[in-house]
Amino acid sequence: MHFNLRRAAAFLLLPLLGSALAVGATALPASAQTWQDTALVAFNVVQPVPSTTHGAMVQGVFSNDHHTLTFNAPSGQVFVPPATLTGQTGTFDATLTPSARQLVVTTGGSGTGTATLTFTIGSANPAITYTAKQTVNLTETNGVLAVSSASSVPSETVAVSVFNNNATGTVTFTGAFTGTGSGPLAFAQSNLPNGLVSGNPLVPGSAVPRIYTGVIYTATDALGSTFSGTFVLQVFGHLVVPPPPPGNFGNMVNPFGNGFDVFQQHQAVNAIIAGWTATQADPATHFIRLNGTVMGAFVFEYAPHGAGTGLCVSDPGYDAAGTGLTNGLVLRSCNTGPWQQFISQSNGTLRNVATGLFVNPNGTGAQLRGGTAPVSWGGSVWTWTDFAHLPG
Repeated sequence: MHFNLRRAAAFLLLPLLGSALAVGATALPASAQTWQDTALVAFNVVQPVPSTTHGAMVQGVFSNDHHTLTFNAPSGQVFVPPATLTGQTGTFDATLTPSARQLVVTTGGSGTGTATLTFTIGSANPAITYTAKQTVNLTETNGVLAVSSASSVPSETVAVSVFNNNATGTVTFTGAFTGTGSGPLAFAQSNLPNGLVSGNPLVPGSAVPRIYTGVIYTATDALGSTFSGTFVLQVFGHLVVPPPPPGNFGNMVNPFGNGFDVFQQHQAVNAIIAGWTATQADPATHFIRLNGTVMGAFVFEYAPHGAGTGLCVSDPGYDAAGTGLTNGLVLRSCNTGPWQQFISQSNGTLRNVATGLFVNPNGTGAQLRGGTAPVSWGGSVWTWTDFAHLPG
């Protein structure tokens, strides 16, 4: 009879590729609305290319007089022989002293010219076999060293793939090596929409549901070499609507656990109000209780998940739903008229202000209706139950 909360409640936005709803991740202004993402889907993954691939770099440290330049291997890393100093021009007279943990370039004290330092950085862990080859262009002026440029190329290339987990709504990135070497890869994302946090897997958060282009992933190996590309990300989710203040959001429930229910969640004028088990999980049984204009009277606005609809429970005095019940309860556009106002009686029953009739059930699932007397079996006793006290 009722839709599942987690399906019916999710306000899914399903934009199509190529539509106006496909936007860059940073193109959206901040929104006062709050969203709950339910799933992420990544596709159109662009593989890393040389221009988006950067090898691990080791920065050299000069002595105070710039007569020596020292490269120290980072923790867990080593310099893989050979390291060379080649292509000397002019009177370049510096020399190289290599070791597994340190490379030292020392000038002769008076030379002027250029040379190229080339070395390979690797891991001290034998299970990690990829490397990065770094090139440093050096200049020497009257025995003073300087670096004119530096670059690095990793030994491996990476093919990136994504796994969209339909069960968890997450996206997991993996990389396969297509060049020399092997070892671990770590993945991160950037240019994400507000509400998502980089991670692997990338998990749903609070981003506005739509399609985002130009999102960037970066794979980083154990040495620090990086491999980047782009992908398209689709976010699914629903709008989070804060509930009304405690005490005003819930349902009128009888001793059998049945409350007001919008039949099949049909949010429309003249939709049937039936008797059905009132629960937190069923948005068809969610209502906001408002004070009426008649003393002691209340108005009940249909409010799935706490969001008012502008439709209120009414006994319009005629068969508005076409079910054959002259006083069958239905939804009507909220107003201040007596047809939508109900007063609780001292015995727990509920009477409509306009008709004077009692709100009576006729079994679970049947339309509630007005009667000249309460039903004899106790189903016409209604107690306001706050949402927090409804069963899950």
